[in-house]
Amino acid sequence: MKKMSKAVALSSAIATGVLMAAAGDAMAGDKAKMEKCYGIVKAGKNDCAIKSQGTSCMGQAKKDAISDAWVYLPKGKCDAIVGGSLTPKTDK
Repeated sequence: MKKMSKAVALSSAIATGVLMAAAGDAMAGDKAKMEKCYGIVKAGKNDCAIKSQGTSCMGQAKKDAISDAWVYLPKGKCDAIVGGSLTPKTDK
C-alpha cells in the first residue's frame, strides 16, 4: 500500500509540473494579446517587479493596490477595472 501511495504522489507531482509548463507556454504565446495593468494587484499576486518596493519577482506585493505593481490582463480589460491603469501611477 505504501508503494502505491508513493507512486500516486509521484505521478501527481509530474502531472502538476506538465500542466504548469503548458500553462506557461500558453501565456507566452499570448503575450501579444496581453497588457500590463497597474494599481489593481492584490497582495502577493503581482506578475513581476515592483520598483517602489525594490522587488524583482512575481508574488512579492506587500499590500493591495500598489501603484506600480502590475498583472497581465487581456488587452482592453484593464480600462474596465476601477483603479486599473496601463501605466504606473505615481503615489502622492
